Amino acid sequence: MRQSLGLSAALVLALGATSAFAADKPIVGLITKTNTNPFFVKMKAGAEEAAKASDLELRSFAGKVDGDNEGQVAAIESLIAAGAKGILITPNDSRAIVPAIAKARAAGVLVIALDTPLDPPNAADATFATDNFAAGELIGQWAAKTLGPKAASAKIALLDLSVNQVSVDVGRDQGFLKGFGIDLGDPKKIGDEKDARIVGHDVTAGSEEGGRKAMENLLQKDPGITVVYTINEPAAAGAYEALKSVGRDKDVMIVSVDGGCPGVRNVKDGVIGATSMQFPLLMASKGVEAVKIFATGGGKPKPTPGLDFFNTGVELITDKPAAGVTSIDSAAALKKCWG
Repeated sequence: MRQSLGLSAALVLALGATSAFAADKPIVGLITKTNTNPFFVKMKAGAEEAAKASDLELRSFAGKVDGDNEGQVAAIESLIAAGAKGILITPNDSRAIVPAIAKARAAGVLVIALDTPLDPPNAADATFATDNFAAGELIGQWAAKTLGPKAASAKIALLDLSVNQVSVDVGRDQGFLKGFGIDLGDPKKIGDEKDARIVGHDVTAGSEEGGRKAMENLLQKDPGITVVYTINEPAAAGAYEALKSVGRDKDVMIVSVDGGCPGVRNVKDGVIGATSMQFPLLMASKGVEAVKIFATGGGKPKPTPGLDFFNTGVELITDKPAAGVTSIDSAAALKKCWG
């Protein structure tokens, strides 16, 4: 707890000059999982731009590492004390953060989850996120269409995020399997499918090193893997390195989710066959705009019809388009990627 609180205190001190200059502006807080991942760097940039346009004061915080719930709790407490009108948060632990979120809402703060829903989702006033199931479904459909008849005999490795099975992780994994044509067990649970084509699941922590280790583990289980799904593009890069080390980099299909510029370049270079692009800047800017409306007497944001969150969209990126699956190529994606 001491280290996390120290981080938050340092961030508050770093913001001191800005706070003094803009003390009379409504405060909106942005709390991301970390401040190093390019996805969250882009999210912060979107929030900064929107806050300036909306005449709000932005105070930004981040967990010390991915998974740092205590640091995020400390940030929420700091924002409540500062009288913030709204908090935008990408939770490190969707369940453990809920009591702190409840405390903020009880104090009259609008709380919007970005990218990762809370558990339960209605613990926040709103969620602005990618439809992660749809993102997974797109790459699953593309993989199945691209393989054609070979899809029936595919050997699939799934490189997930963590054993906690947070909603983003489950949505992408299960969406991919459905898109590929595999019957799901419980669509809210990873790993209960019965399809013999699934070699196995392993976890990566969303990192390149994690992706490499998980791929090595699954190759030991079955060296004949032909399709690799990864939770994100850093994990895909690690999986590729593991495949390359055993001479399998040319004959294994890798698909992923994110749309960061390094990942899009890996599509261009043939490392990743297809990836689903999400839009972190839009999540943050829409969130700030919603806080502005709320702070000036307006209502709370509404979800996209038919969903329990506001869908910020997804696009499939590939240089090998498949019939019936809408996509854009890497050249177009490089003009809108992040990181």
